[in-house]
Parts: sequence; C-alpha cells; structure tokens
Amino acid sequence: MNIDAALTDRFVERAGARGLVDVAVTSMDSPIGTLLLMATPKGLVRIAFEDENRDDVLGEVAEQLSPRILEAPRRLDPVRRELDRYFAGRLRDFEVPIDWSLTREFARKVLRRTSKIPYGSVASYKDVAVGVGTPGGARAVGNALGSNPIPVVVPCHRVVLTGGAIGGYGGGLPRKRWLLALEGR
Repeated sequence: MNIDAALTDRFVERAGARGLVDVAVTSMDSPIGTLLLMATPKGLVRIAFEDENRDDVLGEVAEQLSPRILEAPRRLDPVRRELDRYFAGRLRDFEVPIDWSLTREFARKVLRRTSKIPYGSVASYKDVAVGVGTPGGARAVGNALGSNPIPVVVPCHRVVLTGGAIGGYGGGLPRKRWLLALEGR
C-alpha cells in the first residue's frame, strides 16, 4: 500500500468513527458496465449505471440524504462481493441491507414487492400492481420501477409486459436482456 492510500484509509476510518460519513461511495466494474455504489449506515441506498452522470447522482444524494459523502470502498465490500457472486451466477438472493430512503411510499411498496420475484422468474407490471393492492396501476408500477435507485439488487429487470414482451428498463434494454439471460430467462 502506498503512502497516499494509507493516509486515505486512515482519514476514512477516522471520519467514519466520528460519524462524519453519512454516505459511503465507491465504484466497481461489472459485466454490465461500471457501477457506482452508495451506502448509508442503514444499507445500500443507490446503484448508478455508468451512463448516469456521476456528479448528478452524487448531487441528488447529497440533496436528498446528506452532503457528507465520502469515497469509502471498504464499507461497500459486502455489496461488491455479493454483486460479483451474482454476476458470476453463484448468488440468487441478495442479503445486503437496503436503505429505502430515496424512495417514496408507493415506489417503496412496488420495489419491495419486486424484490420478492424469485431469481430466474419474471412478473408482469400488472402482477406487481395487483401485488401492491392497485390492480389498475400497471403504469404507476412502471414509473416506480423506472425510478428504482437500487437496480440489479432490487430486480426490476424481472418485470416484463403482460404476455412476456421485455418492456422497458431504466438501465437500457441491453442490460435488461443480459440480466435476464444470466438468470436463465
């Protein structure tokens, strides 16, 4: 470890010990591009794809949660390990804690329901709408899924159109197709 890395590690450790880091951030390479990962002490709060503007994402999180954001890769090691295992086809269910702070009530209900869709399975927007108690709300479900701050871990890619057509995906259709193929769909 070089001197700069050791100093950075000590700084991050001290800031964390004093409660000065509200949001830890790091990035990781993945088969679907570089992912920006963010976590609070409650859990994983945001995953951003590489085509999202990093400064915009950091600005939104700073505005909605806290400006005390610090590059702290070690705090996100459990998330990276689970994502690595998932992308390698060795993990079906994520266990990292989730911080739902960036979601509103309806979206949270939709995303919690979506997180229960089993690996390798899909559900329709209508199925999810029925599951959250709004049978006529397939469009609202689509909007909630489109604003999912924690894609992949909260598997909105598993939601398709009635009849099985792929539908949309905030991360782009090539990523959705890749994720569904990984899961055998």
